[in-house]
Amino acid sequence: MRHPVRLLITAGVVAGTLIAGAPVQAADQVVLSKGHVDVIGVGYVDGELELAVHDGSSGVEVEYAPEDVRLQALPAAETTVPSDPAYAFLGKAGSPVWVLPEAQNPDLLWAGFGAEELASGVLQNDTVDVKFLSLQGPGKLAVYTDDVFGSPETILVNSGDGLPDTVTLHAGDHSHANWAFTRAGTYKIRVKLCGHLAADGQSVHSRTATYTFNVLN
Repeated sequence: MRHPVRLLITAGVVAGTLIAGAPVQAADQVVLSKGHVDVIGVGYVDGELELAVHDGSSGVEVEYAPEDVRLQALPAAETTVPSDPAYAFLGKAGSPVWVLPEAQNPDLLWAGFGAEELASGVLQNDTVDVKFLSLQGPGKLAVYTDDVFGSPETILVNSGDGLPDTVTLHAGDHSHANWAFTRAGTYKIRVKLCGHLAADGQSVHSRTATYTFNVLN
């Protein structure tokens, strides 16, 4: 199990103070555009589910509240929708799309899901639901995985056919997917965690967090 270092970020300067409890609210948003970042980081703290961004791009993991981070899809993420009908959920063949890929590309953000901090036995079936509630932005968002041949296998989130969508994670999970945006601009994504305690079936949830993605051209 990873234990992230929680660092106080103030006006863009990292102070070497360890912080216990919930992720620190930063004075200025931290911009993350390259490297390994678990965008959806899941934990269970003081009787509540917790959403955070786990930034491992520097080699030392730092945890942020989602609102304290601005995630970027750089211009190098731009490609075009293939003519294969399997990609029709991304739009018309040949139209532009910005994809943060499931496979690591050192020049782009490697956006993942991380539930390593969620201990086994806490939740029923050791699962937590990540609910993508709503999207505000100039285009659509799709989160999907590839099969062994590099074609779309599972569409996890697709704002094109309506939200909310739910992604179920297991305790200890760590996974990656393609995050695709159909237009350049700023996207606001509202996300919430929901589950049930294994001990008594009680419903537990996180607060609703807002993630910001900037798609650049």
